[in-house]
Amino acid sequence: MFENYPKTRPILPENFQQIYNEHYKNNREGETTVSSLSQKMESWMHKKVAGDVKKELHKSTLEIGAGTLNQLMYEKTEPYDIIEPFIELYANSPYKKQIRNIYKDIDEIDLALKYDRITSIATFEHILDLPKVVAKSALLLNENGTLRVSIPNEGTILWELGWKFTAGIEFRLKYGLNYETLMKYEHVNTAAEIEKVLSYFFKKHRCSCFGLGKKIAFYRFYECSNPDIELAEKFLEKYLHI
Repeated sequence: MFENYPKTRPILPENFQQIYNEHYKNNREGETTVSSLSQKMESWMHKKVAGDVKKELHKSTLEIGAGTLNQLMYEKTEPYDIIEPFIELYANSPYKKQIRNIYKDIDEIDLALKYDRITSIATFEHILDLPKVVAKSALLLNENGTLRVSIPNEGTILWELGWKFTAGIEFRLKYGLNYETLMKYEHVNTAAEIEKVLSYFFKKHRCSCFGLGKKIAFYRFYECSNPDIELAEKFLEKYLHI
């Protein structure tokens, strides 16, 4: 199971490497016309993840891939920990004072620390060792805790057409480069692959789509509960000895 993990990224050509950091930061902060429009659409993902804390403000939370901390525009709950390897993304965020613990990797978190909810927005498609991250998340949840994940509908025709005729055109006009090269470098997991990993480690998972269904949608949201603790422990034990 999951023999193709951890995955490896394709080599990014040198001309892409030269503009990568600039583009990545601008995209996360919505500083271009298309990325600003995308952020408006992506609010659906943020709102779905925040749906369980509209009234209850004291659910311990771990956000995987917190980026610029923009999820805190949609929810206010505490304590709030994050995993984010790129310091420059959140260094100047006004929400930084709301963060209790900051980790660069999920491996840094002791299993004795438990959370009521673990969240992630538009991150799981980027993670090379996704089964390890989901298995560890299963073990970090309190009893009755949930893993709440929003993702782009990578691997479907609507998603592909969406970025080709928006970000793809903007990227080519600005840099003279093919955006597909960057997408293949960044998005190593499809939505179907992510669902497979989630359903393997969690006995219950519910999917909602921003669209007509899984095949015709821009985004998906998963609420996962009742983790298979024994399965997660066995997987991590085997994974760590590979």
